[in-house]
Amino acid sequence: MNTLTIIITVATYFLLLFSVSYLAGRKADNAGFFVGNRKSKWWVVALATMGSFISGVTFVSVPGMVAEKGFSYLQMVMGFVVGQFLIAFILIPLFYRMNLVSVYQYLEDRFGLKSYKTGAWFFFISKMLGASVRLFLVCLTLQLLVFDPLGLPFLLNVVLTVFLVWLYTFRGGVKSIIWTDVLKSLCLILSVGLCIYYVSGQLNLSFNGMLKAIDDSSMSQVFFFDDINDKRYFFKQFLAGIFTMIATTGLDQDMMQRNLSCQNYRDSQKNMMVSIVCQFFINLLFLMLGVLLYMFAVKVGIDAKGDGLFPTVATSNYLPGVVGVLFIVGLFSSAYSAAGSALTALTTSFTIDILGNGHADKQQDESSLTATRKRVHIGMALLMAAVIFVFGLLNNASVIDAVYILASYTYGPILGLFAFGILCKTKVHDRFIPLVAVASPVLCFILAQNSEAWFNGYKFSYELLIFNALFTMTGMWLIRKKK
Repeated sequence: MNTLTIIITVATYFLLLFSVSYLAGRKADNAGFFVGNRKSKWWVVALATMGSFISGVTFVSVPGMVAEKGFSYLQMVMGFVVGQFLIAFILIPLFYRMNLVSVYQYLEDRFGLKSYKTGAWFFFISKMLGASVRLFLVCLTLQLLVFDPLGLPFLLNVVLTVFLVWLYTFRGGVKSIIWTDVLKSLCLILSVGLCIYYVSGQLNLSFNGMLKAIDDSSMSQVFFFDDINDKRYFFKQFLAGIFTMIATTGLDQDMMQRNLSCQNYRDSQKNMMVSIVCQFFINLLFLMLGVLLYMFAVKVGIDAKGDGLFPTVATSNYLPGVVGVLFIVGLFSSAYSAAGSALTALTTSFTIDILGNGHADKQQDESSLTATRKRVHIGMALLMAAVIFVFGLLNNASVIDAVYILASYTYGPILGLFAFGILCKTKVHDRFIPLVAVASPVLCFILAQNSEAWFNGYKFSYELLIFNALFTMTGMWLIRKKK
């Protein structure tokens, strides 16, 4: 696949993306930017959310992981389904009842200002790092396919990529995000489906033959119950999936801003049920594609694995050129969906939570708030570009592992704060909350570094998030107010 074809594909995709973004956000005010005026149809949000769950990390890393981990990722996705049900029927009614713009406003109502700011700052750190990791993967692929052949530096790649994200989100915020995510969801599903079709064709497999070949492969094992020390062990993956979903969706301003844009909480629940079922089957398609890609790589002698498998095979000369085009469209659809919504959520949270515009006594008039929001939006884009560039200097791990490892440390305190607030009626000394929230990830890091020595070879995986939340809840119990 030549560089010119890639450039034409990317340019065409962004022309369509910017057109949808402009039409959706052309009349958006601050309420439209932050919560979409709460007028979104549930089925539109469901289509948008379906694509937002699938990031550029999923698009590249999930097919690449099957050689090492089989279909074990489905165990985590099963946990995602349970977690989404808990969000829909516990958190969604609560947030709608409180009429929240930012979900972290709940913490101030429950505990106090320090808790509110702590939750907002941990979200800010979590989302900035997570979104940057995801967009970093796109930059790596673009560097390989476009910028290196043209002799252009990685820094220019990063600046241009983040600028495009900023450009299509600055006008409409959530209103633009929802409709552009609908476009991206459709492109994503079409891309992975057609890639499976073309790769199967090159392997001379009919539909039934493809299913049998995948089922017969050692890479298609789903359940792992044998070794508790194995990171693929079922209960590690399943429980981590439940609490990761609650933390990174239910308590994440990025994901919840779509759900809070529905007309009422029942519509939001419908959206969540439809989107999570679709997410399960889309992840299954990615894993199936991974097996086919490895089979094809062996057949033609391509030496690639992990995150490099899909880009290498899709853009090789062994497959029809349309596969490379579909890969580029799918990658950009998934990656820019995550990055655009993250940039909007970071802008919302920083403006409302950290700068204090969520307080009645600090609220600005509409024009001043618009000016503040636009400055914050630019600042978030610049910071994201800087973080991506640093990741480029430090890159040494599988990207999907990096995302969930980061989530284990940074979302744990948020999960603990909300869980304690919902499950207990106890009041706490609010001024000590920041110390508890910082101490919990530190304790988790110590635990992870010494778990093999302390627990007979046991290695923590993504379930570290659960212990992080438990440490936070324990700390809050210790600083509770006596009756």
